[in-house]
Amino acid sequence: MSNTYNVYCDESCHLENDRQKAMVLGAVWCPDEKRIEIYKRLREIKARHGFDLDFESKWTKVSPSKLEFYLDFLDYFFDDDDLHFRGVIIPDKSVLDHQMHGQDHDTWYYKMYFTLLKVIIDPASRYRIYLDIKDTHGQEKVEKLKDVLKAKNYDYSNRIIQNVQRVRSHEIEILQLTDLIIGGLSYLHRDLSDSSAKLRLIERLRDRSGYSLLRNTLYREQKFNLLVWNGGEQ
Repeated sequence: MSNTYNVYCDESCHLENDRQKAMVLGAVWCPDEKRIEIYKRLREIKARHGFDLDFESKWTKVSPSKLEFYLDFLDYFFDDDDLHFRGVIIPDKSVLDHQMHGQDHDTWYYKMYFTLLKVIIDPASRYRIYLDIKDTHGQEKVEKLKDVLKAKNYDYSNRIIQNVQRVRSHEIEILQLTDLIIGGLSYLHRDLSDSSAKLRLIERLRDRSGYSLLRNTLYREQKFNLLVWNGGEQ
């Protein structure tokens, strides 16, 4: 098997003053050579539930009428041994004190992205990292993140981090999986409970992962890896 991996990253409530309590960064990754097969299986799930292949699966669309589809979509992640998830949860952004640590929110944001990815990256492998397009400053974020990852991994020859680029989530089903998982984590950690369908998905996420979703997993957990950040590395 190839040692080249594709990493699909997304974020929820990442802005400094968005009045949201919790922030989540997440990444689903898989071997590059398996991505086409995974796309095919996820599209088959869409077709089985009567959705067009270009239907974008995402947390904000979860509803009682689509619940069975989203349960199947999430189950596929856990059933496929080639898919892995890593998430970093910041439970309460109000406790951040950037001034004390001599930084601004953007600098801290890139530190958190490195915290997310450092557990995934193996210096003996190669990585292609894809970020969901969020705003007009997305390309600046891509270039900055690329610089941070290369510097932290001493990858000055572009051997480890081969590519960091923006993509549109409606075109990439694996990125839609990332959105679904971090959406559930964000909903839980923001103490929301207004949707019975979303609560059912969170319960399925708990059952299939075997974790409470409220605490850290083991550092080297491979399938479903979580860090609930306590402010120790600002």
